[in-house]
Formats: sequence, C-alpha cells, structure tokens
Amino acid sequence: MTMKSLIIAFAATLGFSLSSFASPALAFSGGNFPACDAPQVLRYIQKRFVWTDRHVLKRGLAIESIERAHRNRIGDGYQVASIPRLYCHGTAHMNDGHKRTIWWLIEGGMGFAGLGDNVEFCISGLDPFKVHGAWCRSVR
Repeated sequence: MTMKSLIIAFAATLGFSLSSFASPALAFSGGNFPACDAPQVLRYIQKRFVWTDRHVLKRGLAIESIERAHRNRIGDGYQVASIPRLYCHGTAHMNDGHKRTIWWLIEGGMGFAGLGDNVEFCISGLDPFKVHGAWCRSVR
C-alpha cells in the first residue's frame, strides 16, 4: 500500500467517524445538543466573559451566576444549508452587584472546524463595540 492510499484510507475513516459528532441534523432530534440551562453552557459563558473582560474590556467584571436561563426561540435548521440555533436568555448576577440581562445563542455543528457546538453571548450594557449589534440584537 502506498503512502497516498494510506492517507486516503485514513482520511475516509476519520471522516466517517467524525461525521456522527458534527451532524447538525441531530441537534433538535434528541441528539446531544445542549439546553439553555446546561451547566457546561453556563460555565463556558462565565469563563469566556472573564477572559474577554480581562483582555478587552478591562473593567474587573465577572459573572457570578446566571439565573432564570430559558429558551427564547429556536431556529430549526430544516432548510438546506441551515444551521440549527437555540436562542436563550436569562439574568446574569455580576460581581459588582448588578443584575444584567444576558442573551446567548447555541449553534449546532458550528464549533471549531465544524465539530461540536458554538456559543455566542451578549450582556446588555456590556457590549461597547456593538459586536452583536445594538442591544445584543444578533443573539436575541
């Protein structure tokens, strides 16, 4: 077997084995798509906010907890080339004593290199560069 055919065989095997993890079709059909209040989603948001605040905003803020996390709406993913999306919101209790509305979006199959899911979030009043549009519009 030549090196070229070995690489092709490996790539084909890897592609078939990874396709089950990256399939967005499983997202709303009982697959392993996380819910809005899933602990791993909330922890990810908290960790990523601390990193963003430390390196970009530099305000010394952190999210202590996220309460009343619930689904806002669903983007199905039934159309061709559509990405399944779950829109969520809740209340973020900040370390400065303020409560702020937080909005987040879970996208199926949009993790690194198409593997896993992606989470985007926005906290009302803490998006000075309008990354998610005015009033966190793109994640609502």
